[in-house]
Amino acid sequence: MSTFTDLGLIEPLLRALTAEGYTTPTPIQTQAIPMLLAGRDMLGIAQTGTGKTAAFALPILQRMSENRTKAAPRCPRALILTPTRELAVQIGEGFGTYGKHLGFKRAVIYGGVGQGPQVSAMNAGVEILVATPGRLLDLMNQRHINLQHVEFLVLDEADRMLDMGFIRDVKVIVSKIVAQRQTLLFSATMPEAVMSLAKGILKEYERVEVTPQSTTVERIDQRIMFVARDDKRKLLVELLKDKSMSRTLVFTRTKHCANRVAEVLAKSGISADAIHGNKSQNARQRSLDAFKSGRARVLVATDIAARGIDVDGISHVINYELPADPESYVHRIGRTARAGTTGAAISFCDAEEVSDLRAIERATRQSIAVDTTHAFHAAHVATRSERNGGQKTPQRQPQRNRSGRGGGGGGRNGSGGGGSGRPWENRSRAA
Repeated sequence: MSTFTDLGLIEPLLRALTAEGYTTPTPIQTQAIPMLLAGRDMLGIAQTGTGKTAAFALPILQRMSENRTKAAPRCPRALILTPTRELAVQIGEGFGTYGKHLGFKRAVIYGGVGQGPQVSAMNAGVEILVATPGRLLDLMNQRHINLQHVEFLVLDEADRMLDMGFIRDVKVIVSKIVAQRQTLLFSATMPEAVMSLAKGILKEYERVEVTPQSTTVERIDQRIMFVARDDKRKLLVELLKDKSMSRTLVFTRTKHCANRVAEVLAKSGISADAIHGNKSQNARQRSLDAFKSGRARVLVATDIAARGIDVDGISHVINYELPADPESYVHRIGRTARAGTTGAAISFCDAEEVSDLRAIERATRQSIAVDTTHAFHAAHVATRSERNGGQKTPQRQPQRNRSGRGGGGGGRNGSGGGGSGRPWENRSRAA
């Protein structure tokens, strides 16, 4: 088993890692760090929570230390692009932690706050800049930032950067950086649809993939609970009576739903807060701080948090609404079972979300266990579908097995009795 010393890291970095309690590098760190120290471009693919930030931050800090130059005003040497404000803050903190004995100046810039302090920081000179694309382009257009001296370019969560509305911004930003640079793309997934874009940014790159794409962390206990949409709030409150759900992250699709769910929980005596894009940066940070400190036991979030929340000790992730794409599911549940721990992910599924569930199971190449231990079960899905006359029900979503328990006792995870607990699979068993 390798150590950080074996990877060729310098003493100031090793000292910082030791102070943080880091002893053994993760697989992505073991494979990536030596190649990056050698100056190679890289496409790194690893699940969330596997140490990607250290995998690129440590070699960048070391290579910068080997060629120290005074930070020029408005001209960073390293640029890290990230899709969310929360993730930008966390990456900036990571560089500060790992490089605390090297003395490099850094800045984190993002929208939603006044630009004055960010402009002042750039004018003072920073070597390391972590930024979201929109605010970066804004400051570039105002001539507050010049990228002509960038030696290291990192796109973190590269699939989201390229595939979710950032393509134009990324292309503009990259065009302003000199060709003689080291470029790194890191992500948990890399769909083939964006590979051509990645290849246009990287040059003679190494590909490091420590887990198959769109697979989920084995240490996470995944379960599905079939429930009518109107019963989801009652089920969530019921589940949260379990005190083992000590730090729970709940995902919704929309900002309005996130607010509504947080309000319902608060009225039920459960400390909860919401985080989403409509909140100011200061409000989002307060919500995140409350969750980290334990003042809020539950954080209700939209998918913006799936790429931006790195909180230790998240015991459970609950998908109040299933995401529209399987990759978002992977990122959501990856907020738990981090740094070698275990965790649990519970997903609610109503009649109109069955097709989303099927897509997730196909993409992750596994069948998620059905939990029928609560009063809200698959019967609610079938009943609602019948009331709707089959409308808005996914194709091949039949009205069957009204008991929802497969014709038997309905043991835990659908294992008891004669059926699977999945309302679409039990037509032949229905009474």
